[in-house]
Amino acid sequence: MLEFYPQIKWVHVACVLASGGLFALRGLLLQLGRAGAAHWAPLRYLGYAIDTTLLTAALMLLTILPGAMFANGWLAAKLVLVAGYVALGMLALRRARTARARLALYLAALLAYVGILGIARMHHPLGWLHGWLS
Repeated sequence: MLEFYPQIKWVHVACVLASGGLFALRGLLLQLGRAGAAHWAPLRYLGYAIDTTLLTAALMLLTILPGAMFANGWLAAKLVLVAGYVALGMLALRRARTARARLALYLAALLAYVGILGIARMHHPLGWLHGWLS
């Protein structure tokens, strides 16, 4: 399956960008007072499809890559941020009771997303900070 690594990685990266873009769009719609549009069923189902494909590609990559590649802890740091991003995103889109809380959770989720991108790009637990500090 290693011969399909480039294609699987491409699907994974494309889904990361699509998922983040869709979250940013839905969060922005909520911030603009367009809750109906943000919770429109086709947008929600598109998010489910993208995230399912993203998770499938991630698990495929995890199974075909050698374990030594993850020895420095970047993958663990990324997974912790992914869990935080999902929790913050769910709170921002569904559970926040006030506009101020929605905004704070939305911005925190976007910050976590940028952190995930940095860790993935740098292959280091510090993400973007590693590039700036070294």
